[in-house]
Amino acid sequence: MKLNLTDLLYILSQSLDMVEHDMIGVQSAHGKHVAYLTLIMARNFGYSGDELRELVGCAMLHDNAFSEYASEEFYGGSAVDVTELRKRVDMLSGDEYMDFISGCLHSEAGEENIRLLPFRTDVRGIILYHHENADGTGPMGLNSSQTPFKSQIVHLADAVDVTWNLLTLTEEEFMEMRGYIADCAGTFFSVRSADLFLNTVTYDDIMRLQDSGTEPLLRHGISSGCTEYTAEEVRNIARFFARIVDCKSSFVRNHSIGVAQKAEKIARHLGMSEEKCLKIFLAGALHDIGKLLIQKDILEKPGKLTEQEFSYVKNHAAATYEILRRISDFEDVTRWASRHHEKLNGSGYPLGLTAEELSVEDRLMTCSDIYQALTEKRPYKDAYSHWKAMEIMRKMAENGEIDPDITSAMDSIFGEE
Repeated sequence: MKLNLTDLLYILSQSLDMVEHDMIGVQSAHGKHVAYLTLIMARNFGYSGDELRELVGCAMLHDNAFSEYASEEFYGGSAVDVTELRKRVDMLSGDEYMDFISGCLHSEAGEENIRLLPFRTDVRGIILYHHENADGTGPMGLNSSQTPFKSQIVHLADAVDVTWNLLTLTEEEFMEMRGYIADCAGTFFSVRSADLFLNTVTYDDIMRLQDSGTEPLLRHGISSGCTEYTAEEVRNIARFFARIVDCKSSFVRNHSIGVAQKAEKIARHLGMSEEKCLKIFLAGALHDIGKLLIQKDILEKPGKLTEQEFSYVKNHAAATYEILRRISDFEDVTRWASRHHEKLNGSGYPLGLTAEELSVEDRLMTCSDIYQALTEKRPYKDAYSHWKAMEIMRKMAENGEIDPDITSAMDSIFGEE
């Protein structure tokens, strides 16, 4: 199956930046800023082709497990109190803030996640070691002779963007930044990466970022296009995205991959082609990517949502469409993923489509999402058994909300498990 993995990484990077901004206030476009500085340094160092593209991709996704780490480390895997976390971060001084960011050793989970992506070059350690200091005072105690140079580049780019606002950086502040990097060479930064930054990144590069934004500069700097991936590689890409999406809320840790697996089983039961089944799996994994843009405290609210809050949460389906539509040659997956809350009688959202406008694939995705939600624990309910879930879904089918044939097929498929 052909996919534009670079496009997928761009849209995920943007969504991850929103999560990090929501939780600790890191400036938006952080991942892309780190990628842009990495691009300049890496290209001048001599990296090119797949090696350059995949290093920049790792830079974009260097914080891919931050939400997962914050939930596990600070709250024992339960809901993150975003208000409390932001208060804690706001009280930190500059040095304390850097220590906090370095201490969030989401690097290990991020490294594990990134291994799911079908990169063609060696990206081992780039994310795992991106918080290690040159003198060995980082979280793992490794010095610059013990970490890959690629991770040292990302480490420097990350620290620069966390410490300075590149979008408002003046030339005077840029010179202060250069002085700081020179002073920290051999301690915080490796001498090699510091020299590379000082010899290649100019204030004109910063001005271009301020004038054009990062994504156009990244797209101009690295090639992208559709690549043929095996079925297993596509599944791993889907698993990677599902893991990121579901870590936004501790209550839906396996929701997206569960929807993907169930949707594919139904598609196979209905006799769909192998390629379509694979696309269905991918759509299931991505169907809730719009939830990355929803505030975590609302997603985690244990009580009933207010009308205003529910209206806000409902925006995630439209957000899924807006995020995915930017990916080349992804129309089918985008449509199926973003229509998982549509109902046959027009009572669904975001478009209020009716039976005549909803394909079998659309209906299948809706039923898979409902079944998965019913059979997993949520803040407001326990997990329902298969039989209880089917009782609810049969009533929905009788009321003209969901497809009765797909509902019946689900009873046959999942009732035997």
